[in-house]
Amino acid sequence: MCPLWPSPLRIQRARSKSNLNNLEKIRAKTQRGERCIGITVSMALPLVSELLGEAGYDFLMIDMEHGSMSLETALGHVQAARGTGTAPFIRVPAPDPVLIKPYLEMHPAGVIVPRINNVEDVKTAVAGCRYPPKGIRGYGPCRGPRFGLVSQVEYLEQVGNQIMVIPQIEHYEAVEQMDQIATTEGVDAIMIGPNDLSGTMGLLGQLDHPKLWAAFEKIVAAGHRANLPVGVGAAFNKERVQRWYDMGMDWLMIGVDWGNLAERSSEVVEHVRALK
Repeated sequence: MCPLWPSPLRIQRARSKSNLNNLEKIRAKTQRGERCIGITVSMALPLVSELLGEAGYDFLMIDMEHGSMSLETALGHVQAARGTGTAPFIRVPAPDPVLIKPYLEMHPAGVIVPRINNVEDVKTAVAGCRYPPKGIRGYGPCRGPRFGLVSQVEYLEQVGNQIMVIPQIEHYEAVEQMDQIATTEGVDAIMIGPNDLSGTMGLLGQLDHPKLWAAFEKIVAAGHRANLPVGVGAAFNKERVQRWYDMGMDWLMIGVDWGNLAERSSEVVEHVRALK
């Protein structure tokens, strides 16, 4: 065998150490104290994720809670993001281990779990994302162990650190339990869902209400006490973004693909129509 050609074992080890989902880039930025910027992906064409990755976003949130794309399409987005260096997160439909499982098999950088109302919801979500003895995830991975090129032993040693579990806080009851939620074993970060959270407070649509921002402060403080990065997902608003930065948010998931397309398209049309 040519000595310049790596052995199959070396190829396997190199593959096992490289990352399928660019998660290490997100972790490195947060460890340096840099904020990460993301966007929601709802449009079906995986080309959208490739485009947004090239635009410079640190991460994408592929939305399977409100979006209408199929499992196959979601996998296409995860794969498209990989080539751009952007980390693909998937927002799963609910904190249900059965619903979460097929998204874990895509091996995204993380799963964002919505509809978190209390600490029990978090424990259920974490258990569904971890193999025994730490959880109840059923074993049947494909992409994660590189289609069998990584041994089962090595895969099981690594997988717990390769997919983040991120509860999305969307109920005021959860705000009251934030210290318990943030210190639940297996939670890797916290995300705030401002709209649904405001709805549980009787403030839907009032995103600048002082009571809502007081809840944000509680969430951020609890997350940081537990040494977890905390982020928020919402439409773009310059004033709110600055306030969230000042509050100490570690990552911002701002806007959605179709919203950016509609806004920019409207700007172009209005500008050209106004020409004399």
